[in-house]
Amino acid sequence: MPSREDILAFVADNPGRAGKREIARHFGIVGGARVQLKKMLKDLADDGLVEKRNKRMIRPGDLPPVFVASLGARDRDGELLGTPVDWDDEAGEPPKILILTGKTKATQPGLGDRVLIRLTEAEAGPEAAYAARVIRVLEKKQGAVLGILRKRDGDRPPYLEPIDRKQRELDVDPTDLKDADDGDLVSVQVSRSGRYGHPRASIVERFGSLKSEKAVSEIALQSHGIPHVFPAAVEAQAESAKPVETLGKREDWRQIPLITIDPPDAKDHDDAVFAEADEDPQNEGGHIVYVAIADVAHYVTPGSPMDREANLRGNSVYFPDRVIPMLPERISNQLCSLREKEDKPALAVRMVFDKTGRKTGHTFHRVLMRSAAKLSYIQAQKAIDGVTDEKTETILDGILKPLWAAYAVLQKGRDAREPLDLDLPERKIKLKEDGTVDHVYVPERLDAHKLIEEFMIQANVAAAETLEKKKSPLLYRIHDASTPEKLESLKDFLSTLNMKLPSSGGLRPSVFNGILAKVKNTPQAHLVNEVVLRSQAQAEYAPQNIGHFGLNLRRYAHFTSPIRRYADLIVHRGLISALGLGKDGLPEGIEGKLEAIGAEISGAERRAMLAERDTIDRLIALWMSDQIGATFQGRIAGVVKSGLFVRLEETGADGFVPASTIGLDYYRYDEGSHALIGDKTGETYQLGDQVEVRLVEAAPFAGALTFEMLSHGRNAGKRIRKGAPKARRGPPKGKRGPASSKNKGRRRSS
Repeated sequence: MPSREDILAFVADNPGRAGKREIARHFGIVGGARVQLKKMLKDLADDGLVEKRNKRMIRPGDLPPVFVASLGARDRDGELLGTPVDWDDEAGEPPKILILTGKTKATQPGLGDRVLIRLTEAEAGPEAAYAARVIRVLEKKQGAVLGILRKRDGDRPPYLEPIDRKQRELDVDPTDLKDADDGDLVSVQVSRSGRYGHPRASIVERFGSLKSEKAVSEIALQSHGIPHVFPAAVEAQAESAKPVETLGKREDWRQIPLITIDPPDAKDHDDAVFAEADEDPQNEGGHIVYVAIADVAHYVTPGSPMDREANLRGNSVYFPDRVIPMLPERISNQLCSLREKEDKPALAVRMVFDKTGRKTGHTFHRVLMRSAAKLSYIQAQKAIDGVTDEKTETILDGILKPLWAAYAVLQKGRDAREPLDLDLPERKIKLKEDGTVDHVYVPERLDAHKLIEEFMIQANVAAAETLEKKKSPLLYRIHDASTPEKLESLKDFLSTLNMKLPSSGGLRPSVFNGILAKVKNTPQAHLVNEVVLRSQAQAEYAPQNIGHFGLNLRRYAHFTSPIRRYADLIVHRGLISALGLGKDGLPEGIEGKLEAIGAEISGAERRAMLAERDTIDRLIALWMSDQIGATFQGRIAGVVKSGLFVRLEETGADGFVPASTIGLDYYRYDEGSHALIGDKTGETYQLGDQVEVRLVEAAPFAGALTFEMLSHGRNAGKRIRKGAPKARRGPPKGKRGPASSKNKGRRRSS
């Protein structure tokens, strides 16, 4: 047997390529010795020396073989350097990667572009840790610069205050301002640069006052490089598409009373549901569930302009007042959308469940359907709760009650499966007609939401099972277990609350659920949910299956939202090919491209999440900018060396309290307890503590709020109250926290 050091050296030399099979082959391990190898690899993982990712071993902090990188610098020789787009900040600074370009235009990126790359064994040079070759340029950096127009007194020309603080101010050509006024958000193109002074720029587009949501979401689109204008070829293909008006080879499901249940303002309806009791005497108490999904594959064919653009976008992006769709509106909102009382093509699954909620069988069908009704979540819930309207009154007994009866059965199966049950309500923003913020709220989570969610999960499982059985190429939706480092951090935190996480053995979601149940309805509930969430891995797309830890499922794929997710479209094509449902299935040679596609759309998903979150942060900062000096109740939502992140209870807004402004002591960061502790007083501010703060600064561009701490910490001891003479020692020179910052927390997606 090789030594632990031999195995670690092999893993280091083969990042992302060293699985158990490869290690055994390299060292000539055969027969019963493989059991010993398996134990050795488990011990290495338990010690935090290797991580298992997609059935391959890597060292903590190593990179996968294929990933998305952002090109942000050049080395001393002028070669491009990139950093991984998906990088865990807890692992330290992201590594620099020397970018090796190809000969074709598709593999010739520029500074600021986002690229899909594959690691190589080429020499990386003195300024980079890795070398990688470009597979494809995903996004070209736009030449326009986004900023706020500022006018000056007298004859001096106006100037642009860039949104990106790393860019310098630009003098703006005053002869063509595009009706932009002082304080408007505009994009400019640098037209000429003089030998002395600032570069000169011309306004390309005016987006209006920064106080409008459209302007704020435009910042997110530009800063994250999200494609939002469809090329002419894509629009032309969408306009030339014809609706499906005849049955053809499709099954006729128009008599099945499928309905859509969505948010009240939804325009694209990609899923419809129906359920009924199973009349088979062998399945007493069982139910049959029908889920029909918009047949996007009929309109978006492999390699077409719409397909290439959908692949590039990866998913739709949702802002408070608009959607940046993955597909043109003629496709997403008209031809594909399962609109009420209209014949629509769909790919559907019929699933049979027994009385315990266990799925006993399923079949897929390519159909023509007709939605019997379009309901909102609240509308459907009210009807079940006894408050019907003109529409729900007619379908209550025949459609809604059977749906809820089937859901009650599926709930039993979900309870037995015990998926991770986090309770973290998501804030929403209600806008006024002028696009400014009206109020921030947390929507109630209804049984109607949970019903649709569980039906979709079961349909996704059925799709993965079918494609796996047919040995079809497949993009799984995978979610890995937590890394040993994150689990150790979670254990340290729980110990401060006198709670324990098992120190050995395979952790299942039920273990985390037990912890969450202990703190339910306590002041620590939100805090513990937040910390458990941070301990989890990021869900992603990959052709290798490792299961879905959070949902506690052995195989899972996204099938139910092809209008807004490219991964679902690939799954639809796989089902069409595997089941012989048409000629518009998977293209030839897709197997070798799935790893790259999975990395690409996983990156696009994270990009969309960041853009959506940044937009909400900026809108709230704008909304609160006229409340400087106001006091608020909140909880400490994050602790770092430089200060405290505080989340306000009423709005969910996040802000920062610099450590240099707290009290009269010097506060040190204790990582294990997620706390700042005063050197001399022992005064402690810990994650989850309820505090009162005063708003002292709002920075709308950055989406950042800065607070002043008004509450005493625990064990305050000799602390001098606010308002005392400014004689505090403060932190040592050079160690003051920043004046403002921004919450770096992550939002996860299943």
